Amino acid sequence: MDYLWSPWRYQYVAQQAPPKGCVFCLKMQENRDEENFVLHRGLNNYVLLNLFPYTSGHLMIAPYAHIGQLSDADDATWMEMMELTRRAEQSLQGAYQPDGINLGMNLGKSAGAGIADHIHMHVLPRWHADSNFLTVISETRVLPETLLETYRKLKPLF
Repeated sequence: MDYLWSPWRYQYVAQQAPPKGCVFCLKMQENRDEENFVLHRGLNNYVLLNLFPYTSGHLMIAPYAHIGQLSDADDATWMEMMELTRRAEQSLQGAYQPDGINLGMNLGKSAGAGIADHIHMHVLPRWHADSNFLTVISETRVLPETLLETYRKLKPLF
């Protein structure tokens, strides 16, 4: 019998209540970057790991400003977000050598945003056939490394 271990997910399933307030604003304000998996802080945006990644290396870039629409971002924030997206692509290529990269934003709950009030760019590496039967049939993902390992692998690249 095969076992799939994902001990880092225990925090999520055992969580009594979601944190009060915006998770992006809370992480940005705290001075616990390694614990919060914050990889880089820019002038207007920061880069962090997704706590519930689709693949190992799933990053997000979020502005410091609490804005829910891309059109609300000022030019400096938008341009830095795109520069950090490009840097994230390069870092993921260097660390993981993926077959491709997904970039995307979900603006609003109806578009699939888990946190609709604070825009964020997803950047994640993809490999040929990385959506196997477990993902398709049982909605289960198998990640080969912990978030801390991912953090330690990517931190020096930022």
